[in-house]
Amino acid sequence: MAEHEHVRVAVVGSGFGGLGAAVRLRREGVTGFVVLERAGSVGGTWRDNSYPGCACDVPSHLYSFSFAPNPDWPRSFSGQEHIRAYLERVTDTFGLRPHLRFDSEVKRMVWDAERLWWEIETGSGTLTADVVVSATGPLSEPKVPDIPGLDTFPGKVFHSARWDHDYDLRGKRVAMVGTGASAIQIVPSIQPLVSRLTLFQRTPPWVLPRLDRAIGGAERALHRTLPFTTRLRRGLLWGVRELQVQAFTRHPGELGLVEQLARRNMARAVKDPALRAKLTPDYRIGCKRILLSSTYYPAIVQPNVEVVAGGLSEIRGSTVAADGTEAEVDAIVFGTGFHVTDMPIAERVVGAEGRTLAETWTGGMEALRGASAAGFPNWMTLIGPNTGLGNSSMILMIESQLNYLADYLRQLDVLGGRVALDARRSAVRVWNHRVQQRMKRTVWNTGGCTSWYLDANGRNTTVWPGTTGEFRRETRRVDLSEYAVLRAPAKKTAAPHENAEVAA
Repeated sequence: MAEHEHVRVAVVGSGFGGLGAAVRLRREGVTGFVVLERAGSVGGTWRDNSYPGCACDVPSHLYSFSFAPNPDWPRSFSGQEHIRAYLERVTDTFGLRPHLRFDSEVKRMVWDAERLWWEIETGSGTLTADVVVSATGPLSEPKVPDIPGLDTFPGKVFHSARWDHDYDLRGKRVAMVGTGASAIQIVPSIQPLVSRLTLFQRTPPWVLPRLDRAIGGAERALHRTLPFTTRLRRGLLWGVRELQVQAFTRHPGELGLVEQLARRNMARAVKDPALRAKLTPDYRIGCKRILLSSTYYPAIVQPNVEVVAGGLSEIRGSTVAADGTEAEVDAIVFGTGFHVTDMPIAERVVGAEGRTLAETWTGGMEALRGASAAGFPNWMTLIGPNTGLGNSSMILMIESQLNYLADYLRQLDVLGGRVALDARRSAVRVWNHRVQQRMKRTVWNTGGCTSWYLDANGRNTTVWPGTTGEFRRETRRVDLSEYAVLRAPAKKTAAPHENAEVAA
C-alpha cells in the first residue's frame, strides 16, 4: 500500500459484501477504490469456516449474485469449498485483484471533520478515503464463552470458525459445545471418527430435513446453454421464500405445520422417548434459526454420542461438566456463534464527535436503512442493523444495499466539491422506530426464545421484519432530506493524490 494513499472509496472485507461492493463500484465507473482484507485471500466467512461438513443452508442458485449466475453448482445446497471457489471466480471475472489489499486488517478509522475524509490505519500502512464501506459481516468474529477452567484445559481447543485441520480427531474424546447451524453439520461429520462425542446443548434447535441432491451434468448443461433457466430457477426459489415471510413476521401461528414436520423429522431417527424429550424445543419454530439436516439426528443416536441438556459450565483439568454431568475429553470444539450485536469493528471506528461506533451503539445497533449511522459521515455498512434474514438469501439484501451505495455516490457527485453526508439522528430514530414497531409481532420477538438475533438489552437489532422486495424498495434511492450535507472549508480542498486512480 502506497504511503499516504488517498482513494475515493475504501471497502473493508472481501466476502460477499465486499466483493459485491467492488463489482458495483466498477460498474458505476469508480476505479479509485481499494478492498482492505485482513487475511491473505478473499472469501470472508466462507474462507474462515472450513470445518468438516460446512455448507450453506440456502439453495445454491439463490445464494449467488444476480449479476454473476453460476450454472455449474454441483449440489442444490453447496459446500464451503464450492462457495469459496465461486467468490474467487467472481474476483477474477470482474477484475478485482488490482484493488485488493491483503494482510491489511483495519486497526482504526477516524473521521477528519475538516478535510471530510476518513483516516485509516491498517496492518500494512495508512491511507485516507472519502467514503468507507464496511463489509466485515456479522459472522466474522467468533464468540467463545468464558468458562471457568478453560485456560487450564490440557487438550486441544478451537472454535468452529478457526478449525485446526492439523489436529487429528480420530479416536479422540471430543466435547462439542453448542447446537447451532455449525454444530449440526460438524456432529455428523466427526461422529464416525471420534471414540466419544459429548454434545453440550444449552437450547435444542428445530431441525428440518435438508433436501440436498447432486445436480447432474445434463441439468448443468441446460443452465449453461439456456441462461434464462438459471434465472427462472432463482426466481422460483426467491418467490417461495417471499411468500413464507408473513408467517415469520405477521402470523407466527401459521408456523405450526412446519413445527409438525420438524417433530416428524426427529421421530423418524430418534426412537428413545427420553432423548426425544431432551431434543424437543420449548419455543415456537422460527424464533431461533431453523436448521436443515438429514444426518444430525441419525448421528446423535449413535452409541458413541451423549447429549448433555445444558451448556458447558466448568472445566477441571480434562473434565468438562454441566448440570451434574461430567466427561473426560481430549478436545473441545466451540460452535458458539459470533459477535453479531457487538461487532468488534465498531470499536475501531471513530466518528465526527470523537466517539466510537461501539459507544454510539451502547443502547443497541441502529442505522438508517441498515446502512448509515448518525455521526459517521460517508460511512456505510453492508449487512448492518436489521438487515438479516430468517428464511432467505442474504445476497438479496446485499444487492439492495449496493443499489443504495451507488445512489449515495451519485448524490455526492451531484452535490460537487468536497462534500459528505451524515445521517440525521431524527431520520435514524424514525427508521428504527418503524422497524422495531414491526418487529413486535414477529416470531423472533414473540416465539419464546433467546437467540443471537437479540442484543444484550433484549432488542432485535439484526433481522429485517419484511420481505426482501420491501427492503429493495426502501433502499432504491437516497433521500437527501434524511442527511445533513457537510462541506469542507475552501482552504482544505486538496486531497493527497486525489486524482490518482487505483489500477483498473
